[in-house]
Amino acid sequence: MSNTPRKTALDALHRSLGATMTDFAGWDMPLRYGSERDEHVAVRTRAGLFDLSHMGEITVTGPQAVDLLDYALVGNMSTIGPGRARYTMICQEDGGIVDDLIVYRLGDTEYMVVANAGNAQIVLDAITERAAGFDAEVRDDRDAYALIAVQGPESPGILKSLTDADLDGLKYYAGLPGTVAGVPALIARTGYTGEDGFELFVAPEHAEKLWQALTDAGAPVGLIPAGLSCRDTLRLEAGMPLYGHELTTALTPFDAGLGRVVKFEKPGDFVGREALQAAAERAETAPPRKLVGLVAEGRRVPRAGFSVVADGEVIGEVTSGAPSPTLGKPIAMAYVDAAHAAPGTKGVGVDIRGTHEPYEVVALPFYKRQK
Repeated sequence: MSNTPRKTALDALHRSLGATMTDFAGWDMPLRYGSERDEHVAVRTRAGLFDLSHMGEITVTGPQAVDLLDYALVGNMSTIGPGRARYTMICQEDGGIVDDLIVYRLGDTEYMVVANAGNAQIVLDAITERAAGFDAEVRDDRDAYALIAVQGPESPGILKSLTDADLDGLKYYAGLPGTVAGVPALIARTGYTGEDGFELFVAPEHAEKLWQALTDAGAPVGLIPAGLSCRDTLRLEAGMPLYGHELTTALTPFDAGLGRVVKFEKPGDFVGREALQAAAERAETAPPRKLVGLVAEGRRVPRAGFSVVADGEVIGEVTSGAPSPTLGKPIAMAYVDAAHAAPGTKGVGVDIRGTHEPYEVVALPFYKRQK
């Protein structure tokens, strides 16, 4: 394996825009183009344009494609309607989270699994291994797609000007094939920002043309390119988990407060069923630490790994923290003991370099868009 980061089809374009590039999960990705705060505010109030080509696409086809996915993943894939998408997870035998995923049903017997960049190979290997005995083919399609997202309240209008696809009829967590600016695309109404928006899966050779068309169409309403840095503060405000922070192999979906993605009622066995059943029972009788929101009373920013404290005792750990441009205060997600997890719990702080900074416990998400 070479240590040189992989480049997306838009690499030259990012550099021409003056992007600050960073190695993210083995890819050279734009961190920011100018001010990450400006990029964040643009997505919340107007629109932002993201290159997400580092995400891992895995196609599963064949007569037993859905049976394989029902066995390999914790969700019920047989209930996804054609053209719809579902958030789910893939777990280990012991219930630990391998990754969180979005599964799109592209056809009767064709599904696309989208994994996080850092886990794409692990997920591909796991599904391939779990495919033994199923009449289904698992294909690595990471090189077949570039992925461009347009996110924010102005995104439907921007996209409408470039496509005759029925965007009004496209529900959240659905996708349809269409043409955008003359480019064939899978248009999905999904995103990781807490805003309305679309993710466009296209052939890499069409990525630059599409990016340019979106840039031109969005210019009059204030669309700007946005990097990974503001993507992180946007998803944090929206209370969306990030693998490696809120989700790890040491946690089950029940530990993460996402037990709803595990569908015990689906037919047949699935990997991790027994361990997850036990985790579900534990969560009901003696809940482990709970994922909560924390809002700073002061200005100091908590970071992943910092201890959450109460009465001089460590009661939890910060998983993600950043200044929130929308709230105007530092915020964090943290796992804390159930006794201190109720919103409004008094006396909770974060140990920031030896000082216990006061924080308010709040329910997630921090931010919810007005419909």
